[in-house]
Amino acid sequence: MIDNTRYIKIDDWYFEIKMVKAIKVDEFGQPYSAVANCNINGDQMYIDGLLTKDDEKFSKDDVNAFLKFCQKLGIESVSYHRMKDGQAVLKHMKQDEQDSIKIA
Repeated sequence: MIDNTRYIKIDDWYFEIKMVKAIKVDEFGQPYSAVANCNINGDQMYIDGLLTKDDEKFSKDDVNAFLKFCQKLGIESVSYHRMKDGQAVLKHMKQDEQDSIKIA
């Protein structure tokens, strides 16, 4: 039996979470200030299509929220692109032995 929150068994079917839409909002249903699509492959997640309203920055608190989500799903590494000095820079974070994710 698979023991993971990313897999849900209903009747003869297993449903695997492979894509997640994340929205930044104080209360669900209200207008949100950021949105991201997250693609999951095995134990890795790529944060894709991150858009923020009014040029809001993707803060350290935002990163920590995504890392907490990944830990809940058993995801070991996370990647995303950030713009720095007009260039797209790949950021990669990996879970260490103490069950926390470190920027690599």
